[in-house]
Amino acid sequence: MQALSFRKANASDSAFVFAVKEAAFREYIEQVWGWDDADQQERHNTEFASHDSYIIIQFHGSDVGFLVTSETPEALNVNQIFILPAYQGRGIGSVCLTRLIDDASLEQKSVTLKVLKVNTRGIALYQRLGFTIVGENSIYFQMERLPE
Repeated sequence: MQALSFRKANASDSAFVFAVKEAAFREYIEQVWGWDDADQQERHNTEFASHDSYIIIQFHGSDVGFLVTSETPEALNVNQIFILPAYQGRGIGSVCLTRLIDDASLEQKSVTLKVLKVNTRGIALYQRLGFTIVGENSIYFQMERLPE
């Protein structure tokens, strides 16, 4: 997908990142814990303070989402990936994840993530991309995709 590009987030992206997370994820947070605006804003401010790890996803030059990853010697961890609802279902998330999978495979690393059990669309996407459930607790599935 040539219309897709990425850029490192900067401090001025904080409001956008929060808005994307709220638009894409609020319904799941409401189901599991309940949404509290002040609490969510405080959590965001703390997480975003380390904005070096945030990547803004752009589609045809417009900011449409973000992702956060981290690495260990064995794995690339997808900590967060959120796409604005208006851009979901267009293959953007699949392309982003496929690129991460390809990059990790070159280094013989697995790709790991955790997903809320109530996020059935996310689970279906990850399974379609070859992720399997390798663990769980009462709230999350832990998923992994082994390198090619």
